[in-house]
Amino acid sequence: MKTHPAPNVILLGILFGTALVASRFGVGQMAPLTYVGLRLSAATLGFMIIYLLPNNKRKWPRDRVLWQRGIILGIFGTALPMMSFVSSLQYISSGVASVLMTTAPAFTVILAHIALPDERLTLKKGAGVILAFIGALFLTARNESGIVGMAQANPLGYVFVFSGILSASVMNVYIRKKMRDFSTFDVATIRMITSAVIVLPFAWLISDLDISQINNTGWLVVIYAAIVGTFFAMMLDFSNTKTFGATIASMVTFVIPVVAVICGALLLGEQTTSGILLGMVMIIAGIWLIIRN
Repeated sequence: MKTHPAPNVILLGILFGTALVASRFGVGQMAPLTYVGLRLSAATLGFMIIYLLPNNKRKWPRDRVLWQRGIILGIFGTALPMMSFVSSLQYISSGVASVLMTTAPAFTVILAHIALPDERLTLKKGAGVILAFIGALFLTARNESGIVGMAQANPLGYVFVFSGILSASVMNVYIRKKMRDFSTFDVATIRMITSAVIVLPFAWLISDLDISQINNTGWLVVIYAAIVGTFFAMMLDFSNTKTFGATIASMVTFVIPVVAVICGALLLGEQTTSGILLGMVMIIAGIWLIIRN
């Protein structure tokens, strides 16, 4: 019996959405790269522990091709997008960032059309891509931050988000094309190790990994984001892409803004304006056309 993708996509959206709100809180207590470095290091430790458990039957991955492709995925599919998304939260709310992230399927469907013979762009998908991009341009033109006391966002927030989306979208297609036959857990492990090794030196050079201002809540946020938003989410994300395809897997961006907007408003007091909601409606309508094809 064929597994329906909806439960996996919804669950992943909840994991990513709550982790995004946690990240917005985290950058209030530490530099973005420090936060990302700590989060990735904690997640990497979790993967390493699994391999070291006495009754664990998993063998340490030794396949050279797996390591080569896993390292590429770690750099461009985890380290770069995560640094970009978390850095954007200095300038825009988690709600606005998550709404912009809903354009990811539009990027993915274009790249999939170019690289994947079984995921071609149709007229309906093309219309959906155009509508989604119009919604994103509308939000960008309004330059809203979604943060109380910051009426206009710094454009860097938008630049960071779209840079992360483009990198992650390329890697969604890469997974589908190059990594379907590898173990989800092994890929996630290599992905985490690579991203932590990449981010930590940058965090040290730019912010000295300063943790002096982190309180108990801040540490809980880092642990939550590492376990829920990284350890489990990255494995589920890879599994979804490998099983259901790059376009279907990217539909997680339907769920993320709903979770992030609600949790951001309730927990962090973020603003949700009519402009943000209208932009979200246009983007989601466009993505709906893509997935309905």
